[in-house]
Amino acid sequence: MKNILIAGAGRGIGFKTAELLRKENLYIISRTLTDELHALNTKFFEADVAFDPKDDLSLPEELHGLVFCPGSIKLKPFSRFTEEDFLADFRQNFLGAVKVIQKCLPALKRSGSASIVLFSTVAAKVGMPFHTSISASKAALEGFARSLAAEVSAFNIRVNVVAPSLSDTDLAAQLLSTEEKRAASAKRHPLQRIGLPEDSAQVAAFLVSEKSSWMTGQIIGVEGGLGNIKL
Repeated sequence: MKNILIAGAGRGIGFKTAELLRKENLYIISRTLTDELHALNTKFFEADVAFDPKDDLSLPEELHGLVFCPGSIKLKPFSRFTEEDFLADFRQNFLGAVKVIQKCLPALKRSGSASIVLFSTVAAKVGMPFHTSISASKAALEGFARSLAAEVSAFNIRVNVVAPSLSDTDLAAQLLSTEEKRAASAKRHPLQRIGLPEDSAQVAAFLVSEKSSWMTGQIIGVEGGLGNIKL
């Protein structure tokens, strides 16, 4: 049984990932302990990793997997973004991951074989209007992940990134609040549907497993073809 830490598992893709990995020994960081999360019988830490990286995490001596799921969707014209907006996205999407990884790195090294999974967005690859803040912070995360993958490969630690498009989660609820919005979003994707949280969670679970033991430094798009196909 593996020891796996999932940050941001309260809902959406993070929770689906926890469900898929429920047979492992899970440690969860989330702002809230939901009934569904409680039912998974995990070790729970209440924290917002963007602002409170939890100095008192009681982690096992060895950690075999780390999945960092927190993210944000703040869309508006560039002219309306403030410096504080950019900094908030940067803290949540990038620095939060840095802080958690630094805390977990000794335990990851001691495992002898570990996997770190981070989450980006298709908007870091494809230019989209109103995405300047989120795409900037996630692009930083992707560059960080590649460099970290090179640095920790000597310890047999793999680092990979899942880059979804818009998925049907609470985080995206405002963008999918009407049937018209849902239809328009589905139409933008070559596969003509909106992503489901389990689409990305399945990839995250695969990247934590030994089935992906020869993969590192990869950015894996789970985005209905939006990142590479133009119809």
